[in-house]
Amino acid sequence: MLSVYQVYLLPGNSVYCGSTISPSQIPLYTKCILRLKVILIFYSLQGRTLILKDIKSHESLSLVCITQLERRMADAGNKESAPIGGDEFTNTELENNKNNTMVEEGSTLLRRMEISVAEAEKRTGKNTVNMQEIFTVYLIETRPIDAITEGHNPAPDSLWRRYSEFEILRNYLLVTYPFIVVPPLPEKRAEFVWHKLSADNMDPDFVERRRVGLENFLLRVASHSVLSNDKILYHFLTEEHRWKEVVYETGFQAKADSRIKALSATFRVKNPDKRFTEMKHYSDELQSLTSQLLRVRARVADRLYGVYKVHGNYGRVFSEWSALEKEMGDGLQSAGHHMDAYAASVDDMLEEEEHYADQLKEYLFYAEALRAVCRKHELTQYELETASSDLISKKQQREELATGMVRTFSFKGMTNKLFGQETPEQREAKLSLLEEQIVQGEETVTEKTVECEEYVKGAWVDMQRFKEQKDRDLREALIGYAVMQISMCKKGIQVWTNAKECFHKM
Repeated sequence: MLSVYQVYLLPGNSVYCGSTISPSQIPLYTKCILRLKVILIFYSLQGRTLILKDIKSHESLSLVCITQLERRMADAGNKESAPIGGDEFTNTELENNKNNTMVEEGSTLLRRMEISVAEAEKRTGKNTVNMQEIFTVYLIETRPIDAITEGHNPAPDSLWRRYSEFEILRNYLLVTYPFIVVPPLPEKRAEFVWHKLSADNMDPDFVERRRVGLENFLLRVASHSVLSNDKILYHFLTEEHRWKEVVYETGFQAKADSRIKALSATFRVKNPDKRFTEMKHYSDELQSLTSQLLRVRARVADRLYGVYKVHGNYGRVFSEWSALEKEMGDGLQSAGHHMDAYAASVDDMLEEEEHYADQLKEYLFYAEALRAVCRKHELTQYELETASSDLISKKQQREELATGMVRTFSFKGMTNKLFGQETPEQREAKLSLLEEQIVQGEETVTEKTVECEEYVKGAWVDMQRFKEQKDRDLREALIGYAVMQISMCKKGIQVWTNAKECFHKM
């Protein structure tokens, strides 16, 4: 059906289409390369491409239709979020991170490239110990947005990736951008499932849900204003064979190993940042409450499955009974058909339930990513406090050497009593060494202070972005789940209303 619309040019060559009656409405989010002002057009939708046609000149213009999720991510990614240095990076490493950035900040990859995980495929091969194994690979398809907006429809570039390669990419992002709440991957094996659902990670339904989850992961990363501009991500999407060599050349694994050891060590921060402490407690509660919600949902799914199967039994009984009754037979058989149809719809209903469960599971795993950012801040703060404490100790030693006043119960006081006083030459040499160490210590404290402040600034900005995203996504998921449950109840009422009419006709 053709309608008359107006096209308005927005900054960055973006446009929105609104009806001539209410142009403030934004029903469709698009990208456009032509600098139009206002034209009257006809429009038709072909797949993901909107075809616009000028009424006067009949000139055609193709625009890319962005899905609701992509639009939401692109809008979130367009907010400024300055990349700040990580908690263990030197100036050289920070410079390397800047070199890894492809384009200017604020321009996300999702605005330049269409990304999808199109399909999954089982394959057989040999693992690292030369044993035969069955694994799943996922087809990633990419296509430049500019080519589509120009009216072309090029075949997408495609490559296959294993789940383990997605894990490598995420681990690299975690190490390289420790101040960012990195999006989680979908579960490797099914958790919080109702007992009738297969927990096999090779089950076709589970593989399909994981494919959707992997696509969601790529879309979230590609819409982030910092993560999306990393060259390693671009290599992951475009280079099938050399990508692993490129990512391992960054040396991220060595940094990851040292970070794991540091984070596993028990340390206590003397002056913790209350905001990060509260955020850490919040992430614990988010994980706990989401886990409880998923367990309750699994129990509800079990009971709903039972209810639907009971209707299947009703259908069987009514059908068998109809064979024995002449006058009531038709009514009983019709009621049985309604019951059978209702029971058969259980598979579609539970599949939709799993979709909402996967949305909740994403934030179950997000809680750990949020907690990791808080732990990295604790480590940064701990390193600052350790450097400050060491500097104070060195200055105290210098004061003792310079004045000759030694505390009786200090280690130095005990050694002086045992071995006698030091010669002036020895004292001067130690004093000179301490001066050098104090200068180095002051530089270290200054560097750690700046690093900690920058980490706090960058992490807090990204955590606020995450909270806004979380509130929006969970609200939509829970509303959708409620609407689905209401729809199921209405369907059940309709089935029994139809059965009642069948019984009246007997």
